[in-house]
Amino acid sequence: METESEPYVRLATLRQLHRVVAELNTARSLADTLQTVVDGIVVGLGYELACVNLVRPDGDLVVAAFAGDPAAEALITGRVGSRASWERRLTMGENWDGLRFIPHTEGWVLMEDDVPQWHTDGPDPRFEDEWHPEDRLYAPMYASGGELLGVISVDRPRNGRRPGAWGREALQMYAFQAAIAISNARLRANMQRALVRLEREQQALRASEESFRQAFEYAPSGMAIAEMGGDQHGRLLRTNDALCRLLGRPASVLRRYSFSDLVHPEDIGTLLRTSAEGGRAELRLGRRDGTYVWVSLRNSVVADAADGPRFLLTHVEDIEERKRHELQLAHRASHDSLTGLPNSAELRARLGARLCRRPQSVRASAVEALDAAFEGRDTYDGHAAHGGHAAHAAHDGHPVGAEAGGAGEHGFHGDSSDRFPGGDPFEFPGAPPAPADGPYDHHVHTVAPATDIDDGTKGLAVLFCDLDGFKSINDRFGHHTGDAVLIEVARRLTTGVRDGDTVARLGGDEFVVLADGLGAADAADLAVRLRNAIIPPIRVDGRAVRVGASFGIGWASCGMSADEVLRSADQRMYIEKRSRSKAHRRAG
Repeated sequence: METESEPYVRLATLRQLHRVVAELNTARSLADTLQTVVDGIVVGLGYELACVNLVRPDGDLVVAAFAGDPAAEALITGRVGSRASWERRLTMGENWDGLRFIPHTEGWVLMEDDVPQWHTDGPDPRFEDEWHPEDRLYAPMYASGGELLGVISVDRPRNGRRPGAWGREALQMYAFQAAIAISNARLRANMQRALVRLEREQQALRASEESFRQAFEYAPSGMAIAEMGGDQHGRLLRTNDALCRLLGRPASVLRRYSFSDLVHPEDIGTLLRTSAEGGRAELRLGRRDGTYVWVSLRNSVVADAADGPRFLLTHVEDIEERKRHELQLAHRASHDSLTGLPNSAELRARLGARLCRRPQSVRASAVEALDAAFEGRDTYDGHAAHGGHAAHAAHDGHPVGAEAGGAGEHGFHGDSSDRFPGGDPFEFPGAPPAPADGPYDHHVHTVAPATDIDDGTKGLAVLFCDLDGFKSINDRFGHHTGDAVLIEVARRLTTGVRDGDTVARLGGDEFVVLADGLGAADAADLAVRLRNAIIPPIRVDGRAVRVGASFGIGWASCGMSADEVLRSADQRMYIEKRSRSKAHRRAG
């Protein structure tokens, strides 16, 4: 099972991977693209050395780019390895889901072949997954048609270990994106040569037109030509087969549309902000069946020296798979891998989004705030809220994150200020400084019942659940049975709450339920229902096991941090657990 810090490590790796992948599309030439590929591996993926071996027209592979060691770069850059030697390497060793790893115990047979290499001798590994200087890790890159474009070779992981599943997946994803970038760089170079011939060589106009037509029609990704200027600006004049297949519409139908007619309503602003000259955007285009596909849209203006812009050439690349991977990685980083529930980081994010620094009792009206601004008063006096615990919306700029709280009994860390930065968008010359919480408060404050007696106040209930008897099941029957119990308890908890409520797993046998709009009696009834749902026997591998559950009910309230809310519910849970005997705990 995951450690608590793993989601944060994954998020950091995901952000770094996004940055280096984004750099791949900024290079303008093939050489720049290749160098960007190896630089991205050294900067973003945790390897000290990386090189790209690019397939030449004759089939052999040349070291086209190197990063990490100037001496090694000078030694092997430009050297060529035969296709046969490379094919031998790509069939040896271990297949890591598309990567090829050759351990040093097998790689000694490769020392005499003609593939350029920089490996050095070193001592035997001290532990199983320690990286050896003669270990080899390759990431083949393939074009959309399946032909080999080249091979990425990496060495010297900074942590000194062979990459785990997460590191392998990151390298595999990067190699996939690098192959797209290299293919696109070649395509752009071919298109540019065709366009230059079209503009400068009037005598070779027909040949240039044919070259352009072939590059356009047979491009592996979508291409379109749109009208520029006039009443029909943006209307599609011509589309290639790849774009027609992508959108599920024939070319004759697409000529009735512009991209603004096809773009998702939420992305129309992105399309309008995309400049014509070298504009680039990621957005969704509509298919014929009513669904939408994520694309990367890149524009180039094809101009005439005398008449100015002639038409807009648009390259449309299908990035649906990449977006799906991004969503999957984001889900893995914010959800528990065993139960599929939100993890502790996601729980604190959702809870922190409902909280602000200011207690609900401190507020002021918008009229009073404006009076204070125009009268030039240096201080701002809060006024008590009318209506006791009634939630209200005054006039603040942005919600402010919960104040930092100390680490609680379960490792909660309450610094949410980075996630919810405060700010006052209504500043103007001559106005006095806004108070710390801001006079303009649109935040609907979260309130809590004053006592455990139901006084009609509705709030955000936080139910802290700790399983009773789970440790003995784990010790007696093993982790497999324990995992199955946790999965079933998660299912029962999820089934027992309303749509919109949150069930999260903190780790171990601890769960938290966030249920909004409940009174004290409602929360108590919910805890009883969930406890009764957990009590029935759980069958695992033909045997029935039972666990009980202890619930503590806390209440979220503005002025508290997420840690304080969770700690309060945790403490109430332990009070409730100690109030019952062990026999009654197991029985519910």
